[in-house]
Amino acid sequence: MSTARTAFYGLADHDLAPVAADAIQVSPMVTGATDLASIPDQSLDAFAIRAPAGVVERRFVLAHALRTLAIDGRLTAFGPKDRGGLRLKKELEAFGCVVGESSKKHNRICVALRPADPVGLEAAIEAGAPRRASDDLWTQPGVFSWDRLDPGTDLLLKTLPPLSGVGADFGCGIGWLARSVLASPKVTKLTLIDLDRRAIDAACRNIEDPRAEFVWDDVRQAATSLDKLDFVVTNPPFHETGGEDRSLGQAFIKTAAANLRKGGDLWLVANRHLPYEAILNEHFAKVRLAGETNGYKVYEARK
Repeated sequence: MSTARTAFYGLADHDLAPVAADAIQVSPMVTGATDLASIPDQSLDAFAIRAPAGVVERRFVLAHALRTLAIDGRLTAFGPKDRGGLRLKKELEAFGCVVGESSKKHNRICVALRPADPVGLEAAIEAGAPRRASDDLWTQPGVFSWDRLDPGTDLLLKTLPPLSGVGADFGCGIGWLARSVLASPKVTKLTLIDLDRRAIDAACRNIEDPRAEFVWDDVRQAATSLDKLDFVVTNPPFHETGGEDRSLGQAFIKTAAANLRKGGDLWLVANRHLPYEAILNEHFAKVRLAGETNGYKVYEARK
């Protein structure tokens, strides 16, 4: 067992950055992980990062990692060349690090020791921290569509009728759909589920309604505990670790079908090119196209 105090951000790839078995997982995308911001200054000996693709989010994570490392603590960061990996060396150098760089499996791997006096950490952490957006909702860089209402969700908001009964918001984000759903007094309970802890934290701050319940978990696992729902609303993800993954939306559809009562409704928005019609018709008694515009389509599927 490792005696070093180590942490890791993201899904491990031991070919690119070996991680101790007892390393602290700090990614908000891993259910139950420790909040990176809660780790004390200079308390770690080593830190490995699968670097996020977004610039603000990535610099936020790198800065926090350097903050938590003891002087001369080892930082290893890696990322695909086309998803921020090419920028890692310069970003770490901007914090005052001397960086060694290598390439493997289409990734750039950067290794640096924490300098005694890194520069720019506070600014990078502040830039990536939770904030209020222009619409006055709480959000954070790295959350899906963190700085704007995405057009798919916008279309679903314009299409949804007033709902009633007990429901769930699969992949709730910061709470756009949930706020609209809860505007109906006939809704008695709404469970908001998201894999991103930052989204759940923001949704908790954006929605002060006793009918709302917040769950940080993977819809594909957590939602199995829901049963006899009257409705589900969702704008399902279709990217995981960078590439398009249509199975994610398909899994959301299957999970919704498993947890809706007979006669319950699924309201789903998706990019027009995603082939969800077949699986919707497989799991639901009635499916209709409820709206379509600007490359997005909304389905109502009744069980």
